[in-house]
Amino acid sequence: MQNSIIIALDGFAGCGKSSTAKAVAKCMAYRYLDTGAMYRAVTFYFLEKNVNIHEVEAVNNALAQISLNFQDHAEHGLNAMFLNGVCIEHEIRSMRVSDNVSEVSTISAVRSFLVKQQKEIGKGKGLVADGRDVGTVIFPGAELKVFMSASMEARAIRRRAELLAKGSDVSVNQIIENLQKRDAIDTQRADSPLRQAEDAILLDTSDLNFDEQVQKIVDMAQSKIKSIAQKNLRGLLI
Repeated sequence: MQNSIIIALDGFAGCGKSSTAKAVAKCMAYRYLDTGAMYRAVTFYFLEKNVNIHEVEAVNNALAQISLNFQDHAEHGLNAMFLNGVCIEHEIRSMRVSDNVSEVSTISAVRSFLVKQQKEIGKGKGLVADGRDVGTVIFPGAELKVFMSASMEARAIRRRAELLAKGSDVSVNQIIENLQKRDAIDTQRADSPLRQAEDAILLDTSDLNFDEQVQKIVDMAQSKIKSIAQKNLRGLLI
């Protein structure tokens, strides 16, 4: 794809990264990579199989049994998460998984297992990816990096709306407690902690509606593509 780029969206849980990234990908006619869904899928498998995440051998044996891929699904739409051939898109969005995914994400073996797959998916560019370490570890050379943030209140309200839409009625206080726990784990883990890349653009979405935050990122991407095209043209003329 001519002049295609990688757009890396990082940020805290509940900032709307996944839904925003998915919409940006659609606007740009790009592929979409939901790295968080991959960590949720591994977490779901560990919970279902009662894997002791503190035992290295148990974790490695479990990872050897996991096959992940994204497929279109009649009920869950485009890019649904499949684990060993079964769609688990609904299951991985539960509070049970949300309460455990950050801890599972601290495991180096899990990160290595998934980052290798994520890098492979990113070959060829024309991709929007969201997560915690997209711009710092997975695609450090991404042409556009955006770090999304929002107030705790805004994040909790948005997350509750998402859960209600999926049939789960969870209180705002429960969600805030979960988000605070995940923030602490994500920012303090030893392996690939959540942080804003030096060349990432900070985007506070607290006072933006969904369409506004999507448009801002699309505008950034189009500006970046134009800049790259102009630079390449100047190179040809020299």
